[in-house]
Amino acid sequence: MADSRGLTPNRNETTGAENGSGSASSWAPIPKTFRTADGSLPQPWEDIFGPLRKGVIDDLVLVGQCGQSIDARIATPTGHSHYINSETGLAHLHRLRALVDAVVIGVGTAIADDPLLTVRRVEGPNPARVIVDPNGRLPPTARVLAADGVRRLVVTAAGTPARFPAGVEIVPVAANNRQLAPSAIIAALAARGFRRILIEGGADTVSRFLAARCLDRLHILVAPIILGGGRSSLTLPPIERVDEAVRAPMRVHSLGGDVLLDCDLSAQRVPIGRAKMST
Repeated sequence: MADSRGLTPNRNETTGAENGSGSASSWAPIPKTFRTADGSLPQPWEDIFGPLRKGVIDDLVLVGQCGQSIDARIATPTGHSHYINSETGLAHLHRLRALVDAVVIGVGTAIADDPLLTVRRVEGPNPARVIVDPNGRLPPTARVLAADGVRRLVVTAAGTPARFPAGVEIVPVAANNRQLAPSAIIAALAARGFRRILIEGGADTVSRFLAARCLDRLHILVAPIILGGGRSSLTLPPIERVDEAVRAPMRVHSLGGDVLLDCDLSAQRVPIGRAKMST
């Protein structure tokens, strides 16, 4: 089944077989090592995930993720998005989930895709699930709200009526024209103990956090396919000159049939958490 984040398994590839990104068995100890051990991770995981261990600007690490075609599309003009990214790309997304404290999606994605947001394809703990829902649209039956021992949070505009299952944490944030500032969302999550946060989707949500300069890294998974039209993976405010563009140093990794672009956005990220202390 396709989803609005542009990630759909390619049935011709095998789960856990990641050419160029290590075997499934070599991954098993990584989530614990990532959180507890000093020094580098074993390769290839250090190159791919090492930059996510510690924040550069403050004590937070904020990473966005999107999957797309070569021409930066997440679906055709009709909305069809089957088989854009491979099974390897989906495994990478689940690895990101296994390394962060919380995964964030917008209410549109939660309603359209009804995702689980769990770690199922790789070893590792499930992250807390956070849904940004300013106007209280999320149905209480959504699978992201299912009680499974993991924290579930809904970020709403302050004063919005909310009726959710027991145990779901409501996170009120002051709104401006019913919009919630990405920095305010992150600050509210940081106040609740989350330090590594994945902004998973959909495209509008990732774009808003990127435009607000609230990402340290952006992982873009590019599949070897050209759609020629359809919805873009990112939509940002227009600029007049090329020299106004965001500059992002980039590292490239081969993940089976997909290519991972690891974009470093820390130079333009606004401080949100506790500032780094000089020694």
